Amino acid sequence: MLRSLSPGLPRSRRGCLRVASLALISVLAAPAGASITGVCPDGSVFIVQSEASIPCERAKRVEPHEVPPLRPDYLPKPYTWQVYGESVDPNNPYNMIDSARKVRALQQGGGPPPEAALPQVGAPPPPVTRAQRAPRSLEPETLGLSDGELRDLFLIVELSQERAPANFVKETADGLERMRVSLAHSQSFEDRVAASWGAGAGSMQGRVLLFTVVAQAQESFFGNFTFTQGHFAFQPDREDPRQMGVLHGRFGPLSHGETLLGYVVVPRDVDFAAPADVYWNDRRTTATFSPAS
Repeated sequence: MLRSLSPGLPRSRRGCLRVASLALISVLAAPAGASITGVCPDGSVFIVQSEASIPCERAKRVEPHEVPPLRPDYLPKPYTWQVYGESVDPNNPYNMIDSARKVRALQQGGGPPPEAALPQVGAPPPPVTRAQRAPRSLEPETLGLSDGELRDLFLIVELSQERAPANFVKETADGLERMRVSLAHSQSFEDRVAASWGAGAGSMQGRVLLFTVVAQAQESFFGNFTFTQGHFAFQPDREDPRQMGVLHGRFGPLSHGETLLGYVVVPRDVDFAAPADVYWNDRRTTATFSPAS
């Protein structure tokens, strides 16, 4: 039937029609019915018509749009970080709904609608008990830390880099160090934070990391960290003391020789005994904060 359309067409157009007809035949020949998509343990992807046709054991079934990249190591950033970025993108229509409602309320002459009046999607978060509430600020005085203990914590972070390296170095074009940022886990400091917040050992909602910053030149530091591990990604809010805070120094511009000591509370979804990707601005490192002895 297609042949009757082609005699008067140039050879190149005939080729296009032939390719189009083959594609159409392939679509029409595809078996009817819902398909099953999944990934095998070896990383291969399958699309089959029945469970009996799944080519491997322990396969993970996914929706077609959830199939991860076949070569994620070729991506400029980890796939999980890409997914996380899409979920928090302010231009994501899902994230614009509440903002649009507030703008409309302001345009109508009233104040922004109360958060409780907005429809909630998904299950509400569990209530926060008294033991889980954090103080509005977490300062050395709150923790009972002396100047000497602050210096010890700074030293702990630096010495931990030999056993569990987790640091970033910002250099000049000719290789001179401008700023060094290091992270480490201290169980004793985590226990002290838990005691300060009224949480018993192991009952905190997260794990605590210390970080130090040493500036060798005029540079700015704002604690822009992101942690990813497997499917999980977390970006702490430096305005929330339950997620991040400063014990010595300050966020912002740092002068030559100026230092900073701070903490970040990472959700327990991050396994400190396994490698995790840590981002600082556009830099990335992989760290195991509590490696096996």
